[in-house]
Amino acid sequence: AAMSTSSTTLRLPAGFQNLLEGLVLEVLRVQPVDVVAFAAQYFQTLLEQREDGSADPAAWGAQLED
Repeated sequence: AAMSTSSTTLRLPAGFQNLLEGLVLEVLRVQPVDVVAFAAQYFQTLLEQREDGSADPAAWGAQLED
């Protein structure tokens, strides 16, 4: 997905849209009071999973977007 801003075209990093969609779905499901804290914990969990070698959601999302 490309967004046009003035004369510069900005491209989202591969997998970014998938990451955000995952966060949005979790926010809708859980309905947290503090969305910022929830998002921080959500991404911390993803980082830990990636470091454990179980999954890299950004890489997986990039494959889906191709």
